[in-house]
Amino acid sequence: MSFEEAAEGLRRGDFSRLAPLFGDPDRPDEAGGQIVTWLAAGAFADARDVLNEALTCACWLGQIGVARRLLDAGADPSAGNATGLSALHWAANRGQVPAVELLLAAGAQMEQRSMYDATALDTAVWSAINEPRGNQLGAIRALLEAGADVSAVTLPTGRSDIDKLLARYL
Repeated sequence: MSFEEAAEGLRRGDFSRLAPLFGDPDRPDEAGGQIVTWLAAGAFADARDVLNEALTCACWLGQIGVARRLLDAGADPSAGNATGLSALHWAANRGQVPAVELLLAAGAQMEQRSMYDATALDTAVWSAINEPRGNQLGAIRALLEAGADVSAVTLPTGRSDIDKLLARYL
């Protein structure tokens, strides 16, 4: 796949198809794969939007080694909205706790709204209830510990474990 094809896929949010470009899924802390090779070669220099979408995809995948490299190269931790969700929304949705923590440390906006008018916390809660995967409870906890606004979530959620966790931050 060429960089141009990958860039178009990132802009469309075709993350599943692009996953092999982000390195070994069993080694999420490593900064490997074709994305890092293109980054080192300067392919993203004139494609800031693609750099931001690459960060979003890396966080969706939980590839934090690649995400760190993209942030170091100037990716905006709050950008990446071509899919309607930012990198933080996607990391929270997928229960990618290390990616959530990385983005928060990099200054991602917690209260930024997605195309669904949801914050990252609201997205994590909805996903834990409707699309359970990864460690969404851990993502909820990380967002709460960072100061996410609990009022974004409609209570009760219908899940006692989530309601108990949220209640501690009311």
